[in-house]
Amino acid sequence: MQNVDEDTITQIVLGRHAEASNPRLKQIMTSVVQHLHAFARDVQLTEEEWFKGIQFLTDVGHITDDKRQEFILLSDTLGLSMLVTALNNRKPIGCTESTVFGPFFVENAPEYQNGDDVGNGAKGEPCFVSGRITGFDGEPVPNARIEVWQADSDGFYDVQYEGAASNHGRGMLRSLADGSFHFKSITAESYPIPHDGPVGRMLTALGRHPWRPAHLHFMIEAPGYERLITHVFRSGDKYLNSDAVFGVRSSLIADWQRHGPGRAPDGSDVDTSFSTLDFTFVLNRSGTAVESCAA
Repeated sequence: MQNVDEDTITQIVLGRHAEASNPRLKQIMTSVVQHLHAFARDVQLTEEEWFKGIQFLTDVGHITDDKRQEFILLSDTLGLSMLVTALNNRKPIGCTESTVFGPFFVENAPEYQNGDDVGNGAKGEPCFVSGRITGFDGEPVPNARIEVWQADSDGFYDVQYEGAASNHGRGMLRSLADGSFHFKSITAESYPIPHDGPVGRMLTALGRHPWRPAHLHFMIEAPGYERLITHVFRSGDKYLNSDAVFGVRSSLIADWQRHGPGRAPDGSDVDTSFSTLDFTFVLNRSGTAVESCAA
């Protein structure tokens, strides 16, 4: 029997994985063990600190439910989500960049027609969004499935309201024959990620804020093209350089044009201030390989 001590434990654990039938699982777990053991040695981890770490992860699990995914928040705030996104979404320069998915996407959002009000009663100043879906060579992409979701002016997504019906500020529509789309919603505002749980306590302990710059979420799918998960960020937001989840890319920053009360792009008369946003999404063709992400 080999003695287990601080010098031999890593190789002993790895030896127990030698018969793993799944080579990818074996590769991942080998690396996980090596890095975790190296981390513990590097910081000379104490038993008290490790128990606190276990309690932290336990608290993350306890607060997670079908409305709140604290593990995604943890991954996001550690930059791991954005790293994995970047590794798996390398595109030719000129394609719209991907960014983090976030924890507030909801399956089976209601379907809207172009021109409809996706805000559906969400709190906020009216915003009229338009744009196009194209391929890398500029060809229009008709009938693309466009999912959009956003927080309201109080900084909350519909699913964060206890007992409230969802599907405010979220929905699905399809691009028209020329690749264009347009809908009404509300003006995006900056907001804090949920910070009343273990991830929020971690941010406070690290001297970090929980704020995200104003943005709209988009997920776009079309046959023959890679799925695009991205945001469009509002220019001028004070959190663009310190996004709590590291999701900002300069190519995804756009101007929200402000307008006083008057005639809106859809021909209606609006008696309050409103904004307009126009953005073109460029999809990458399926199977297109590149060596590095767009800068």
